[in-house]
Amino acid sequence: MPTSNQSIRHGREKKRRTDRTRASDKCPQKQGVRPRVPTRTPKKPNPAPRKIAKVRLSNRHDIFAYIPGEGHNPQEHPMVSIRGGRVKDLPGAKFHRIRGVKDSLGTPGRRRGRSKHGAKRPKSIR
Repeated sequence: MPTSNQSIRHGREKKRRTDRTRASDKCPQKQGVRPRVPTRTPKKPNPAPRKIAKVRLSNRHDIFAYIPGEGHNPQEHPMVSIRGGRVKDLPGAKFHRIRGVKDSLGTPGRRRGRSKHGAKRPKSIR
């Protein structure tokens, strides 16, 4: 515990905050290569396995990105695009993969929220 004189002379040290956008270099989207697609079980009350992708970004950072929607097309070393947005029940997944961009397909047969899942508008809606 410092004395009052020491506090006056040296002051208090500012608390350092970790940079949340370190991997993405403060960019809205980033490109990367996906070496593998593991599944991971979420935190406590939720049981279902979630699809995540380990992605090596163009700036050499390795991150885990969540793959939204049902089904995906696993390939060997495809190019993927990621955006920010963490998944609350998956520790370490702070990014989402953008579907329908680069080598990743959109969710087939999707009718609602198509924009986030890279699905084209079906012909029957018009």
